[in-house]
Amino acid sequence: MDVNKVRMNRVLKMLLLCVAGIGMNVLLNRAAVYFEWPIYMDSLGTLLISALSGYLPGVIVGLATNLIKGLFTTTSIYYAVVNVLFAIITSWFVRKGMLRKFYGPILLIIVLSILGGGHGTVLNWLINDAWIGKPFFHEGLTKLFLWDILDKTLCVVITLMVYQFLPERVMQLMRFEGWQQTPLSKEQEIKVKKSRNRRFSLRTKILWLLIMAGLSVGVAAMIISVLLYKDYTIKEHYRLAGGTARLAAKAIDPELVDEFMQKGDSMTEYRQTEKRLYDIRESSPDILYVYVYQIREDGCHVVFDLDTDELQGEEPGTLVPFDESFSEYIPVLLEGGQIEPIISDDTYGYLITVYEPVYNEDGDCVCYAAADISMGLIRNNEISFMAKLVSLFAAFFILMLAVGFWISEYNIVLPINTMSQSASAFVYDNEEDLESNLERINKLDIHTGDEIENMYHAFSVTTENNLHYAADLQAKNETISQMQNALILVLADMVENRDEETGDHVRKTAAYTRIIMDKMRELGYYTTQLTNEFIYNVENSAPLHDIGKIAVSDRILNKPDRLTDEEFKEMQRHTVAGAAILEQVIETVPDSGYLREAKNLAEFHHEKWNGKGYPHGLKGEEIPLSARIMAVADVFDALVSERCYKKAFPFEKALSIIEEDAGTHFDPLVAKAFVLSKERVYDVATHYGNRKK
Repeated sequence: MDVNKVRMNRVLKMLLLCVAGIGMNVLLNRAAVYFEWPIYMDSLGTLLISALSGYLPGVIVGLATNLIKGLFTTTSIYYAVVNVLFAIITSWFVRKGMLRKFYGPILLIIVLSILGGGHGTVLNWLINDAWIGKPFFHEGLTKLFLWDILDKTLCVVITLMVYQFLPERVMQLMRFEGWQQTPLSKEQEIKVKKSRNRRFSLRTKILWLLIMAGLSVGVAAMIISVLLYKDYTIKEHYRLAGGTARLAAKAIDPELVDEFMQKGDSMTEYRQTEKRLYDIRESSPDILYVYVYQIREDGCHVVFDLDTDELQGEEPGTLVPFDESFSEYIPVLLEGGQIEPIISDDTYGYLITVYEPVYNEDGDCVCYAAADISMGLIRNNEISFMAKLVSLFAAFFILMLAVGFWISEYNIVLPINTMSQSASAFVYDNEEDLESNLERINKLDIHTGDEIENMYHAFSVTTENNLHYAADLQAKNETISQMQNALILVLADMVENRDEETGDHVRKTAAYTRIIMDKMRELGYYTTQLTNEFIYNVENSAPLHDIGKIAVSDRILNKPDRLTDEEFKEMQRHTVAGAAILEQVIETVPDSGYLREAKNLAEFHHEKWNGKGYPHGLKGEEIPLSARIMAVADVFDALVSERCYKKAFPFEKALSIIEEDAGTHFDPLVAKAFVLSKERVYDVATHYGNRKK
């Protein structure tokens, strides 16, 4: 596989998808503007691309659409965050399968309408001067919200129709994924993403890292921007107010100031000057008040005080007391000096004030022309600026999160989780399983081109080495197991050869135990005990059940006549002797399961179900299951085998004895399993019988 070619095709595919979505949005927007439609449907492309291709192309389409619309209408760029959120939400609905549920589209319409209409309402209220001072839910905004509901309804309905009826092959082609490995099926991907972690997943940590980094940089940048904007705005208003005050000062004839204060608008020159002052004030909408005061010891004496819509100006000659915020400047003003612009919050509100002295021909200050700009306007501008800044930042912040999350998902999280899950699924039962482990790892084909890929290759090499090591170890274990079983048989044969009449007793009884255990498992008896390990241990340790006979003298072991009571007691000692021998071996190999079962077989195989056996007189399930199984096998083989002191019983007679003694000598379930397996039992009995002949 050419990785670079795959990546280029992926990038080209995303570009084509994004261009298609952006083109659809912009064309619908321009058509709505041209034909003056009340709805724009300029988020349809965003919803379609998000539903069909995924959240990342959808976010890019949403952001780019508003940036392009901003070329026609500047304020459009501030609504980009809404389109971006539309992409995230629509993609989430699709990923959760909610669009295929009856309530899904309705819920999506409600969410998008609240988000679109709500954000549009708030943003319009904050950034547009037309809404300043009006109620939050102004009539125009209410209509905008209602139209937005219709807009989103149409967009969701069209998206749903395309999503439902588009062929799966086409949808698969449009789906944008960034696999840096062999793609996983939907079920595998869900399983990998649900990997459990002790505290937080890597995906969560990366997401929080992106959020904290983005917020830290973004908030710091916004605070700095707002502070710089505020500083710049205040300086600009200083210049505006200063320029206005200077123009007003030039409009005043200093020689007529005293006369203006006495006669007011009865003078033609007063009315002409007042008109010029009105014209100067109206030259900028930011200028709130323009007035002319003569500063005296007792306060400010009005020369001109222009009316506003909210406040009627004072009559000429009226005495206006000094505001407290001007107290430190009064000495300079009384001397006719120049003062710096003042920001005050007194009688007439929160204002920027600039005083410009008016001098007569003798150089004396006869009055001051003043201009006020409301700091409330500056605050409104700051709020508007901050709202625009937050909207823009939110849009790009979400884009950054989407890109970062998408890259980390396909380049870090999924490769690591896939390797982890593959490793946890390793099976070491046999060589075929080991080879499938390696094949599964090699099929991942992780090609992130970074440290993750290096780790994958190291993981693959380690897995292959482990395969060879495990295969070698397994072969050695099998050899050891074969040696162990061979040694057991050799040891059993050594004991058996002391008894001239037993023949292949140890081999036949081992075969009978396996037959019994297979049948009991088939019938559902003792299923919790009959594990593979238990069956293996019992079958392979069965030859040691009579190992204690090594402690019995040859005279008793091979006596042709019936044993005396003393001799029988001596013969019975072979059970505890065998147990003692095996206990010594267990002390050197404490974790050997087959030796423990061998000890159970040796010690308890002459116990009886009714408690009348030896050496301990155990009864029922007090007797270990392995010994109860061996009891049936041992007695049956003794019955069908010829001894120096008896002839062999016919096969059917021996089976009937086993069946008759079920519940007294034998565990009834074990006996039943043995009798029901008589075909296999017969095969074993005749096989060894023929071999002996």
